[in-house]
This record gives sequence, structure tokens and C-alpha cells, in this order.
Amino acid sequence: MKNKKQNGLALLRQRIFRMVSVGVVDDPINGSYDIISTLALLINLVVTFALTFDRMVADFGPLLYKLEAITVAFFALDYALRLFTANNLYPDLPEGKSLLKYIFSFSGIVDLLSFLPYYLPVFFPAGAVVFRLFRIARIFRLFRINAYYDSLNVITEVIAGKRQQLLSSFFILGVLMLASSLCMYSLEHDAQPEVFKNAFSGIWWSVSTLLTVGYGDIYPITPLGKAVSIVITFLGVLMVAIPTGIISAGFVEQYSRFKQYGDYATEIDLHFINVELTGRDDWPGKCIRDLKLPRGIMVAAVQRSGEIIVPRGDVILRAGDTLVLCAEAHKRDRQFDLREIVLGRDHEWNGALIRDLDISRQTYIVMVRRSGTMLVPRGDMKLMEGDTVILYSKERPKELRF
Repeated sequence: MKNKKQNGLALLRQRIFRMVSVGVVDDPINGSYDIISTLALLINLVVTFALTFDRMVADFGPLLYKLEAITVAFFALDYALRLFTANNLYPDLPEGKSLLKYIFSFSGIVDLLSFLPYYLPVFFPAGAVVFRLFRIARIFRLFRINAYYDSLNVITEVIAGKRQQLLSSFFILGVLMLASSLCMYSLEHDAQPEVFKNAFSGIWWSVSTLLTVGYGDIYPITPLGKAVSIVITFLGVLMVAIPTGIISAGFVEQYSRFKQYGDYATEIDLHFINVELTGRDDWPGKCIRDLKLPRGIMVAAVQRSGEIIVPRGDVILRAGDTLVLCAEAHKRDRQFDLREIVLGRDHEWNGALIRDLDISRQTYIVMVRRSGTMLVPRGDMKLMEGDTVILYSKERPKELRF
């Protein structure tokens, strides 16, 4: 009984995990949850912007506050469900560690800040202004849309792939900012003691100059300061161009890789078939690595009780499992020519033995399907009405006559 309850809880967790996972739309409930989650976020963001207009608050204040309360409550429920299914997100970790990993992950922090600042002023009224600032974290939930759009995924993959180069360029830019700020403070402090009061004033000038913003509230007036400022401005243009070039090169590499994969997929055809195992088969009870499949054939997926299992080598097959087998197409000058013939009552093969059939020597009967069962063709097999005869022929289809 205890094991039954544990299995039921595990199935419930798996079901909820698939529901809250963005991009899993294999079930109407899962797809509906994604739609509701996205609508709740968009409504919340619209309400947040609308509440900054006095006219909107005066005309629609009660409705806006009610919509905000409903959407924030949904965020809290979503966070609770993600805590409940954290172990499914990190299955290789113990339950406690998987829970902590989700809580302190970027997504977990964003999910927490999506609703917690809304309720904190109830307990800490003095910090209402600060808590309201943390509500901005809700907008980061939009990154979950990445699951639906490959173009957005490309951005994150490029940044992640080029993070070392980007960090190096930002480090050099930071060093240049510090050096230029101290240099400008030394040159301009005596001439403008109220403007370049300290090194921080020089940092503000260096940031606005190196990033080519040119805010204009702080600028050099001495000849030497202007000359140094020109050099620093040119360096700023060059330094800003470095991360831009890194990201651009990353995009080119990523799309070239996608194109290469696409071309490769068009050159090599893969065929998939589903095979349902029964208790009479030899595979139930064996590990996938012990199946000794022919070269070029692999198990692509295992479906068990409505769930998809990754076909690792140590997965033990069971009766009732449905295997998805993948095979690479043979490279031939000419593809196999297979035909199906359904025997009717008046067909000349109806009631005849296979060895007595008058067919070309270039044609072979591969198998016979009868009442949903595939039969191996033997010479003494008697064909019957309703049989589907599958033939392989080396001749062209137009030359076949039955």
C-alpha cells in the first residue's frame, strides 16, 4: 500500500511538472496552462504600467487592482507547484538539494520576486516603496517564451557560448574606465573643482564618454584634458565595437551550424517505426544495451504508460512498452519497390497456395498481413480473402501484372 501511494505521488508530480514546464504541449491541459501563464503575465504587466497613470487609476482603479491581485495569486500558485516538482526538474539530485537548487536559480528567484513583494507590505508597511521596486522582476518571466521561439534561443545560446570573450572585453572596458577617470580627475580637478570633485565624478564622465553616450553634464575645459578626452573617445568606440563583433560572429556561427544540420538532415533520411512489446516477445526483461540491434538501427524512444522514457542503455524493457526504432535509409542507386495487394473475393490468388502463384521471378512476397497480424510467407500458406500481400519487385511498377 505504501509503495502504491508513493507511485501515485510520483505520477502526480510528473503530471504537474509537465504541466508547468513551458513548451510541453502534448496534452490540452499542458497547452492551456502555458496560455494561461502567458496571459497572466501580460495582463499583470499591462496593469503595472496602467497604474502609473493617474487618469487610469481614477477611472479603472478597482478593476486594475483586482486584476493585479488575481495574477499575483496565480504567480504564487505557480511557484508552489514548481517547488513541489523541483525534484523532477533536477532528477539526479536528492529532493532537498533539488529544491534548494531551484530556489536559488535565476528562474526560482524571478518566480519568487513575481509575487512576494506584493504581499510583503502587509507585514512591513515601511518598506512598501522598496518592495514595489522588486516587482520589476516579473518582466523576466517573459524569457520563458524562449521555449517557443528558436530565434530567442539563439540569442541566449550565443551569449552563453561567447561568455568568456564577452567577459574579457568587459574586463578591459572596466580597466579603461578606471584609468580614464583617474586621468581626467588629475587633469581637470584644479580647473573645475566643483565638477570633478573626486574620482567618482571622473568615472561618470568616462562611462558616458567610453560608451559614446556623451551626456554633456561633465566635460573637460583644459587643452590637455580635451586632447586626452579625444583619445579616450576613440578608444571607447573601439571597445564598444569588440563585444558587438563577438556577438555578431556568434550569430553567424550559430546560423551556419543550423544550416549545416539542416543540409545534413536533407541528405540522410531516417525511418521510424513503432513496435509494441508483448509477453511473448524476447525483449521484455532485457536492458536496451543487450538487444544487439543491427548496425544503423537504434531505439529512439520508449513509451510506457503514456510517458516517454529516454532510451538509456540501462533501461529495462517491459511487456506493454512501445519502442520507437530509428533506422538510416540505405544508400542505393534505386530504392526498394514495395507494393500492397488486398485480396478480394474474386481475386485469382484467393484460396491459392503461395508456391502455386504465377508471379515473376523478379517478384517476392515479403509478408502477409491477416486480421492485423503479420505472417511470414511460406510456400504452403493458403491466401484468404481480406489478406494484404506485401511484395518486393526488382521490376518497375508499370511492368507488374497481377
